[in-house]
Amino acid sequence: MIFLGSSIMIVGAVLQTCAFSLGQLIAGRVITGVGNGMNTSTVPTWASETSESHARGRMVMFQGAMITGGIALSYWLDFGLSFVEQNTVSWRFPIAFQILPAVLILMFILELPESPRWLVLKREEAEAKRVLSALADLPEDNEGVCKAFDRIKDQVLEAANYSYRDLFTMGPERNFHRVVLAYTIQVFQQISGINLITYYAATIFEKYIGLDGRTSRILAAANGSAYFIASFIAPFTIEILGRRKSMLWGSVGMVASMVILAVMNYLSENSIGGSKPGIVSAVFLFVFNTFFAGGWLAVPWLYPAEIVPLKIRAPANGLSTSANWIFNFMVVMITPVAFNSIGYKTYIIFAVINFAMMPVIYFFYPETAYRNLEEIDSIFITTTGWFNAVNAAKKLSLEFGKAGDLSVGQEKTKDNINTVLDSAGGGVVGMKEIGSGNGTVVHEENALSRDVSGENMA
Repeated sequence: MIFLGSSIMIVGAVLQTCAFSLGQLIAGRVITGVGNGMNTSTVPTWASETSESHARGRMVMFQGAMITGGIALSYWLDFGLSFVEQNTVSWRFPIAFQILPAVLILMFILELPESPRWLVLKREEAEAKRVLSALADLPEDNEGVCKAFDRIKDQVLEAANYSYRDLFTMGPERNFHRVVLAYTIQVFQQISGINLITYYAATIFEKYIGLDGRTSRILAAANGSAYFIASFIAPFTIEILGRRKSMLWGSVGMVASMVILAVMNYLSENSIGGSKPGIVSAVFLFVFNTFFAGGWLAVPWLYPAEIVPLKIRAPANGLSTSANWIFNFMVVMITPVAFNSIGYKTYIIFAVINFAMMPVIYFFYPETAYRNLEEIDSIFITTTGWFNAVNAAKKLSLEFGKAGDLSVGQEKTKDNINTVLDSAGGGVVGMKEIGSGNGTVVHEENALSRDVSGENMA
């Protein structure tokens, strides 16, 4: 899918680069968008299905960092081309440049392991077992590898019978509940106001802060670079703070930034304070991006891949990704109109939105850090209403420790998970001797159940 998506992006980029009419340019943009949509809905799922539960968040956070790296590069590229004489090269070259990373993806993506679940679905069982053994660094005939393979095979066969109707049904696994959480978190990311800055930073610096064009472009590029650097905070904090705290702390900083931006722009619009409000505004555009990078940049891409059950994961992730791009488009189109109509009050609206996001995250979104697939399923199977998922997650002990080792002394946890999952046709692989009398658990098959079974490739 990633190979196909990148190929489609290249076709779209070529059409845009060679465009000699508005219609051709729009067609190229649409085609590129289709390819990008395929990639953005696939990569987080693929990364989640080929990562250990205790490292899954970090892997997807690095994906977010690469997104901001591309944004920073595009800022500097546009700044450099602003010195070029205004001809077709000044706009064709930036569009053509996106072909390069897509080509690099095509060159290397086939060397990366395919998702074991997808391989089983396509009946390439020998290759699936080879990938499982490679991910666990164990022989293919290892007992744990065989158990993991059998477990994934059973899950995939069950998932193959899904229909789109399953997205909107509750049932014991509360599919619709989980789809709503996945969709809403993507909406929240976009309506936070991040693309107010990403798309319009140079315009804000020039038109609303009063800087000259060149300085505005330099600051916009510097803001993009700072955004890129700040995005490396999340890979090192996501498993420490967890998903909930990362988003909540990020929202606190984003609310504060938007409030300060509103106040400073009010002062500027009323010619109060001279140039100082403009300087403070410029600083807090950087601050907002920093808090967003630490809490909201990549978690909305990670969380849907974690929380949605395997049976509906592919269509649910596609649906949640559509929310991201739909509301991205909405914010980008509304922002210029809002600035022209209500000025500094635009920031107040985004401050209120960010504040409203916080109780929703706190009351409705269960923590998924260090949870494998079965544990997340059990959270929702034991949930009786929309408000209960968070408490259900708090009550369920971790099957594996924060370093990825099996939690010791967890016979009760094992029994709880097995009871819940057996009622859904599940069970836990490799947990026969959890919590021995001396508190030690050293079993190769147990370690493997952490690394390669369907439990934590969620």
